[in-house]
Amino acid sequence: MIDTFSTATEMLRALDAGEVSSSELVDLHIRQIEKVDEELNAIPVKTFDRAREGAAEADRRRARGERAPLLGVPLTLKESEQTAGLPQTAGISEFEGYAPASDGRAAARVFEAGACLLGKTNIPVALGDWQADSPVYGRTNNPWDLTRTPGGSTGGGGAALASGMTPLEVGSDIGGSIRVPATYCGVYGHRPSETAIPKSGGFPMADLPNPAFLLGVQGPLARSAVDLTLLFDVMIGPDVGEDIAWRLELPRPRHERLGDFRVALLPSLLDVPPAASVGAALEEIGTLLAKEGATVEQARPDLDMTSYFHDYVRMLQIMTSIGMSPAERRARAADLRKSGDPVSDAMADGFEMDAQTFLRLVATREAARVRWQEFFTDWDVVIAPNSLDSAFPHQAGPFAGRTLVVDGTEVPYFANIIYAMPPIFAGLPATAFPAGRDGSGLPIGLQAIGPYLEDRTTIEFARLVGEVWHSFEAPPGY
Repeated sequence: MIDTFSTATEMLRALDAGEVSSSELVDLHIRQIEKVDEELNAIPVKTFDRAREGAAEADRRRARGERAPLLGVPLTLKESEQTAGLPQTAGISEFEGYAPASDGRAAARVFEAGACLLGKTNIPVALGDWQADSPVYGRTNNPWDLTRTPGGSTGGGGAALASGMTPLEVGSDIGGSIRVPATYCGVYGHRPSETAIPKSGGFPMADLPNPAFLLGVQGPLARSAVDLTLLFDVMIGPDVGEDIAWRLELPRPRHERLGDFRVALLPSLLDVPPAASVGAALEEIGTLLAKEGATVEQARPDLDMTSYFHDYVRMLQIMTSIGMSPAERRARAADLRKSGDPVSDAMADGFEMDAQTFLRLVATREAARVRWQEFFTDWDVVIAPNSLDSAFPHQAGPFAGRTLVVDGTEVPYFANIIYAMPPIFAGLPATAFPAGRDGSGLPIGLQAIGPYLEDRTTIEFARLVGEVWHSFEAPPGY
């Protein structure tokens, strides 16, 4: 029996078998949204009429014998995804009322695959937070605990998946924005290799391809690793203009059995250990994998991780401040210098960087990518946390004034990016998967980081882990 917590793959099988119609599937999800979204506020832009029209057309196409990868399956898109005629504010008040005239590549591909759009999901201001709280749409709550964040910036998508309002979500990730919501909501998320999926159309007014934009990617979230593959396969490929010649043929997973994997467990980074519950999950999966026959050790690439982190922070500030004026950049840098800590200094460097220094930073990134490539000749995946802890209580105010409490110890808010960071700077694929719950009953998660353009290896690893360890659980009451 199909319900709103069935996987998209199960829904497709039921559609193919004639056990359910697309119209019935869409109405099922609309009823769930109407039932639970008032308290969650995960899908502020609702497109029910469009979803019903798309479902009716999908049913007609199926009756004619047509097939497509997502034909008749409902889904949601992150609000920042360029979608013709629908709001694309990224939570920025100045963009309120803006709606692009055309679909970005991510939206176009899922629509070409036959998906029915239920709505667009909530985000924080400028996609820059591990929450989904904006002046445009308000705050999204975590279905596991309404007083806590669902993560960000794809927080509305994580909450919608966990509460059965959608089976699939298209999100984006430049600082953990796919993987942190997956962790906080107990679902799956995949940050793709940096060039596997077009990056254009993921932010207001950024609807043209821009090869100089680094770090940020768009990717799938779902309630199973199989569904990640389903949506990933729809999204991958060249951007506009490159598709006249480029083709993407990703290799098969390196292994089909857990016992064949060579698994590196990432040690604590930058003297900021994750919560004990997260560390225990990392130890537990290591023990389980060893019993399955896998090679398991603590290991990481031959990199100075402090410098690697600071270089990432510098590049992150460059990429997320492109729209700032020189005066704004100078002012932000001056404020950051007042703190006097190395991370704030690195952030200030990003605001002050000239073109020559930026090009040297890009060269440093390429050297780090070589170190990772060498590392993955001996290892297949790296297992690491996605965040310091499970979902934290809602916070407000400037980043500089926020802190997180991890096992009774107060740490800077920005420290939450430490474990999401390793695959981002090198453009590596990383798949977030459930890792059980902590002592408060909140979901925790881990990520499998893999070699560049070997996305199928990390997704398959997460699928295999879900068969013998933890997988998606619906939050109580939904």
